[in-house]
Amino acid sequence: MKNLIYIAFLLFFGFGFSQTKSEASEPDKNENTKEFLSDSALLFFKNPDSLVLQIHSDAMLIDSLWMNELVKSPLYDTTQYVLEDDEILVTDLEDLSTNLLKERLKYLNSKTPFKIEYNPHLEQVIRSYLQKRKSSLSTIMERARYFFPMFEEHLAKYNIPLELKYLAVVESALNPNARSRMGATGLWQFMYQTGKLYNLEVSSYIDERSDPYRATEAACMYLENLYQMYGDWSLALAAYNSGPGNVSKAIRRSGGSTNYWNIRKYLPRETAAYVPAFFATLYIFEFANDHNLKSKENAMSYYATDTVQVKRQLTFGQINETLNVDIEVLKFLNPQYKLDIIPYIKDKNYTLTLPIKDIGNFVSNEQLIYAYADIEDAKQEKPIPEFIEMSSRITHKVKSGEYLGKIAAKHGVAESSLKRWNNLKSTRLQIGQKLVIYPKNAHPVVSSKTTSTKKDKGEDTYYIVKLGDSLWSIAKRYSNVSVQNIKEWNNIWSVKSLKPGIKLKIFN
Repeated sequence: MKNLIYIAFLLFFGFGFSQTKSEASEPDKNENTKEFLSDSALLFFKNPDSLVLQIHSDAMLIDSLWMNELVKSPLYDTTQYVLEDDEILVTDLEDLSTNLLKERLKYLNSKTPFKIEYNPHLEQVIRSYLQKRKSSLSTIMERARYFFPMFEEHLAKYNIPLELKYLAVVESALNPNARSRMGATGLWQFMYQTGKLYNLEVSSYIDERSDPYRATEAACMYLENLYQMYGDWSLALAAYNSGPGNVSKAIRRSGGSTNYWNIRKYLPRETAAYVPAFFATLYIFEFANDHNLKSKENAMSYYATDTVQVKRQLTFGQINETLNVDIEVLKFLNPQYKLDIIPYIKDKNYTLTLPIKDIGNFVSNEQLIYAYADIEDAKQEKPIPEFIEMSSRITHKVKSGEYLGKIAAKHGVAESSLKRWNNLKSTRLQIGQKLVIYPKNAHPVVSSKTTSTKKDKGEDTYYIVKLGDSLWSIAKRYSNVSVQNIKEWNNIWSVKSLKPGIKLKIFN
């Protein structure tokens, strides 16, 4: 068993992270996607009975053993917040006396390079957070289990205090799609120009300010530069929020003082509250146990994910159909893609992040997935002919829990069509928003694959879902059956419903 775990260790670090980096730096040799697809991949589409994703059980076992070792390791200590038996639990703010708070702040000051001193304003901020924001802290700590290991990895690389991981909590509440009213975007809230300065790409397809990995790298470089300017982390934090110019002016107005608390009254109002907010967040996370604050148990782990460089354009919908990865998981792990599309551009290295088990399935079936994407792209819906009557148009009002893919599936149309008909630049919707839809039965060409025809004329059979199945692979087993048919016949609107052992009704 030890030998197997050792092999797993080598495979994970030798081929997991390092392979991703090498893939990202290696130029793509297949300028034409068709050249990349092997004859065996195309053969799959001619033989529907063989369309089952390849599952490599040995690799899955190694992944499982390695994940088990990671969970037991100290890597999780900074994000689990488990209360020790001999610690005193502070459940009431009245139990948090000023003297106790002073002792804790003194302890934090001794173990960090920040000048953390007791201040009545800081005490007020801490108490306010514990009283008014306690309900949202468990959600933030859930996200922290994913993001903090990534932050620490980058901060250590630049020899920056690891406590600066809490800065992203202040900036964005660990929401990679957060956007301020001024346009600052991402976990670290980069403005457009600052992001460009640190090589964060912004285009119609992608906003790397929302890319957790690249934005964290940029934030570390920016913080390192600011510290070199001031030689003080509190002033570097103030400059991160309002810019070096405002901090320099505050130093001049204070008579040359370089102590944050002495220049604080000369800083913009938002920046004056910024550093205390960071110290309060630092206190709350470091003493989370004492205030009975815990991350949700179902938090996704950073170590349970990996990345792969894509070799053709893929949509989240295509990945969802072939690998059964939930759209919301794809959005969480790949927030930099504005249109839920991973573009493929020569000399660019765009990656896809997935849970480890799904990365294995992607790599094992990569050619099939690209071939499926080729076929789906070839079937893209044509523009609606001008002679379709306006009366065939319907209006859909967005309800809670609905997203673009679900609405498209409900009405049997493509997401791209919904976006085109409603001039949508992204897939984000608001409750109550009205969408114009042209249902497929309003089109002049009547398909022979409509659900009603199959229900009236076809005989119903059942298919039992197996490990590795997807709606796409199941549909290909039957003639004239589409993914949309299976969804409608079995009332499936989420891939979470597709689990091994369930029965699917098939009209064939």
